[in-house]
Amino acid sequence: MTATAGHGPPRPGRTSRLDSAARRLSPPERARRGKGARSAVPRESHAACDPPADRDDPVSLLERQAVTRLPDLVPVWYGRMLASPFGYFRGAALAMAADLATTPVSGLAVQACGDAHLSNFGVFASPERALVFDLNDFDETLPGPWEWDVKRLAASLEVAGRENGYRRGQRRKIVTVAVRRYREAMRGFAAQASLAVWYARADVAELREQFRAQLSARARKKADQTVAKARTRDSMQALGKLTRMVDGRPRIVADPPLLVPADDLVPADADRARLQAELAALVARCRRSLGTDRRYLLEQFEVADIARKVVGVGSVGTRCWIVLMLGRDSSEPLFLQVKEAGPSVLEGFAGASEYASHGQRVVAGQRLMQAASDMFLGWHPARTGPGSTPPYDFYIRQLWDWKASADIATMTPAAMRAYGQLCGWTLARAHARSGDRIAIAAYLGRSAVFDQAIGEFAAAYADQNERDYGALAAASKAGRVAAERGV
Repeated sequence: MTATAGHGPPRPGRTSRLDSAARRLSPPERARRGKGARSAVPRESHAACDPPADRDDPVSLLERQAVTRLPDLVPVWYGRMLASPFGYFRGAALAMAADLATTPVSGLAVQACGDAHLSNFGVFASPERALVFDLNDFDETLPGPWEWDVKRLAASLEVAGRENGYRRGQRRKIVTVAVRRYREAMRGFAAQASLAVWYARADVAELREQFRAQLSARARKKADQTVAKARTRDSMQALGKLTRMVDGRPRIVADPPLLVPADDLVPADADRARLQAELAALVARCRRSLGTDRRYLLEQFEVADIARKVVGVGSVGTRCWIVLMLGRDSSEPLFLQVKEAGPSVLEGFAGASEYASHGQRVVAGQRLMQAASDMFLGWHPARTGPGSTPPYDFYIRQLWDWKASADIATMTPAAMRAYGQLCGWTLARAHARSGDRIAIAAYLGRSAVFDQAIGEFAAAYADQNERDYGALAAASKAGRVAAERGV
């Protein structure tokens, strides 16, 4: 897909495709292409944040999404968004996508994350058991304008900074430094060979040394604790935390409404057996999307128990299951997450996915953007699923595999500034793998014009986010939506 330069997004309904034709141009031609886009879309124009007068009501957009979610979990979804303006921001990706669709785009497409806020970055294990930092949520991924991801990341830093009580100048510095890091990283990747870009990754051990001087002793200790915690988060820890032994077999323990075993969700024996069989069959079919080696390994495990699990903020109410699988015995557990994949929030503005299965869309996008992906990451090849009426798409991955996220709420301004830089570099690396990195780098240039423009956009959008958060709070107070808080 090649987006059209200017204030309009790609035509709705158009199949999204990455622009492979640019790869046949010489580097100077690609650079001229990027610089030429400045004429149609000046870099300072990205400061604009002027939603149209007929902007969709943000609460109506949420209600539209709620229709396809599990009714008993929708109040939990609203409640998590009402916890704070940042909680709302995390859950309102569709509203921001609609707003971003009215902003200028340079016409240079990438595989976009679609939800690149700062809490959707984190650490996890590569298949080689190295701890890496990367984007870790791809439910909304789709080819689209690279600017949309940058603006969502920048706005999230501003919103989180306000929530943490940072001063205005501190927030602006955090945002502009993160965007500068994105710009400089993209310029660095533009000078590299394609293989070097694809081999690039953020190794946590190296990051610790790189950012050591920027962090206080307390911040370094906090970061070390996060890393140490990540190394304990695996299927063995999940077994100890989420299960208990029943008749000599581990069974998932209920914690409603966040974790509901199949035994409690479907009390009737026949219905429960059917649900378990459907999920087991779903996992078996997902194996087909794995490489031969991973498929062979997964075949050595059998389904022992299943439960419905609530995850995150934006995903609350979607169909998400955890599956306890056992190898030789209970000393060899494997927890998989089977997660619903619905249409991306970008599809109404950047075009429909080229994949028949949204599960495949998520997995393909994740593999394209991440330096290393979960070894069991796979998708269901056809729309179906447990109790699916209508049918849904699913993808699978490990539940915990050395996964951990930074504690945003306790960050000092200096720590968030360093974290924002890391997110900016990571996003640039993800975009450089799929987009025309030479053209994007040429468009961004060497000056801080784009950085400052995004700083202005982020502040303005944080104001809009607060108004939208207030609208949802008012809707809850008026009884228009039911919100269950503190869950």
